[in-house]
This record gives sequence, C-alpha cells and structure tokens, in this order.
Amino acid sequence: MRHGMVNRKLGRTSAHRLAMFRNQLASLIDKERIITTLPKAKELRPQVERLITLGKNDSVHARRQAARLIEDESIVAKLFDTVGPRFSDRPGGYTRIIKLGPRRGDAAEMAILEFVGYEPVKEEAAAPAAEKPAKGRAKKAAQPEAETSEAEAAAPAAEEKPKKKAAPKKAASKAEPKSKSKKTEEAPKKKPAAKKKSK
Repeated sequence: MRHGMVNRKLGRTSAHRLAMFRNQLASLIDKERIITTLPKAKELRPQVERLITLGKNDSVHARRQAARLIEDESIVAKLFDTVGPRFSDRPGGYTRIIKLGPRRGDAAEMAILEFVGYEPVKEEAAAPAAEKPAKGRAKKAAQPEAETSEAEAAAPAAEEKPKKKAAPKKAASKAEPKSKSKKTEEAPKKKPAAKKKSK
C-alpha cells in the first residue's frame, strides 16, 4: 500500500534532503528569490510559508522554532524583523513559483521561487545605465580626427580641454609619417639635381 507517500525524495537520502532544504530556506529568506528545479521549488514552498507564518508572531518560542530549521541568527532576525511584518495582513500565499522551462544540459524543469511583491534592487539597474554613456564617450574618442574636430567646434570650452589633449597625440603620431614622407620625397629630388651638376 502507498499510504503517506506525500513528499518527493528527489534522489537523496533524508539527511541530504533536510540539509538541502535548510540551505534553500536560508537563501530564500536572505535573497527573497532563488532559482531551482521545479520539484524542489514545490517541496520548499510549504516549508517557507510555515516559517513566514511563524515570523508574523514575534515571540521567543516562535524564534526558537525557526532557529531549529535556520541556523544563521541574522537570517532568523530578518525573518522576524522584516519578512514577517511585511505579510502581517496576508492570510497565506506568501510565495510564488514562476516556471522558466527546461535547463540546458539535462532538460530539468527550472523555476523561480520568490516572495510575493518581490522587486529587484534598483541600484543594480542604475549601475548599467551609468556605464552606457561611458561606452558612448569611448566610441566618440575613437572616431577619426576629422569628425572629432567638428565635434570640438560645437562642444563647449569645458569639454574642449580633454579633447585637445587627445588631439595633439593623434596629430603627433600622424605628423611623424608625414614628415617621413616629405623626407622620402625630398631625397629623390636632391639626387637628380646632383647628377645634373656632375654632367
């Protein structure tokens, strides 16, 4: 008979499974979002929701019950100080599972397990936006000299100073080949003149 066959074994021993779920619980409370396989997310979801329900009632007994599953005191503190009060008005359903599709390699179904109302950190989104103009400036600096001279004429005086420093370097590097070419042009002219004198 198959009575009580509720939980998935996930191909692990009971000790391994317990350790894995403890790590995932701690990561989910700390980061508020994890990416894992779909069966693991489905198994983890009820455990997380029980912990959040504990976190809504901040008492010594509730903290000790949470500490039995989560060993890190800072994560237990976050559970009771920030996560629990956030869901104080919500009667349940604190997490959501978003399916991602098969993983490349072994085709395991992947999913995101996150708290309801999770928002990505805005500082990370602002950092790439700050890098984009820098790339544009680098591209402008790499343009040919003719285009930069037109830009220098249109730019204000404050921006001209860095461009002027860059321009003499380019002009010096281009001036050297021109001076070499003049010498090579002048040298053949002198030789025929010398031959005419010898005649």
